[in-house]
Amino acid sequence: MTSHTTTWQLGDLTVHRIGFGAMRLTGDAPFDLGAPSDRARSVAVLRRAVELGVNHIDTAAFYFSSKRSANELINTALAPYPKDLVIATKVWPGRDPSGAWWWATPEQLRGQVEENLRQLGRDHLDVVNLRVPPSRGTGSIAEHFGALADLRTAGLIRHLGVSHATPAQLAEARAVAPVVCVQNPYGVGASDEEREFVRACGELGIAYVPFFAIAGAGRDSGARAADSEAVLAVARAHGASPAQVRLAWTLHQGPHVLAIPGTGDPDHLAENMAAGALRLTDEEMAYLTR
Repeated sequence: MTSHTTTWQLGDLTVHRIGFGAMRLTGDAPFDLGAPSDRARSVAVLRRAVELGVNHIDTAAFYFSSKRSANELINTALAPYPKDLVIATKVWPGRDPSGAWWWATPEQLRGQVEENLRQLGRDHLDVVNLRVPPSRGTGSIAEHFGALADLRTAGLIRHLGVSHATPAQLAEARAVAPVVCVQNPYGVGASDEEREFVRACGELGIAYVPFFAIAGAGRDSGARAADSEAVLAVARAHGASPAQVRLAWTLHQGPHVLAIPGTGDPDHLAENMAAGALRLTDEEMAYLTR
């Protein structure tokens, strides 16, 4: 189970296994149209992330607050982009200016892709994940994924992934076009079924990109769930933070598992990057997993 390789392939793109999630760049409550983040600090965090070796950034056009857009911050901070930088985004959900959510039809996905292209200042997107809505939990995604596959053929997208998808939906997507990654919630406390999906992706050579790996049950609201005694005990043993233990556990799940911890705080960024050097024993892994 344990793996200390530092890179993985998303199709023909090589990424470091610790990336960066852009959701929290726009504010502490990412989908709140209230107080925006400090713009200069968000730009500085992005630039520092790249300096520390991040070359995989996860974003979305619907990551915005009252005065901040994650995509626009990425463009400001990092353009002209380093040649090895891989920016992954996701479509299907959208938000109108009031913050209200809406879900695209297959025909509307091109507009969402073009919105990301404009905001990021790119002529193509490296990776686009089809983010499956809760209402489609076990339903077909073939029509929407087929629309993205057409945009890939047209040259607007380089590689495709799925997000919040089931094993059946992954199989359905792979019958339409190649899939380079699955982006699902996953972390300490994952079910046997979730761990089996991670293992199956590894056998297929597909990256598994957990989100909420640090936040756990706190999800969008952040790491508010109390850490388990197991996490706290392992953290004490290593002189590490609980967040670092959660990230290390995630990276130990297999060489194809990538992490995209998100933060708007420079100190948390440094802490997250350091988690890649944390080595957990087989006993600690078993303790955290049971």
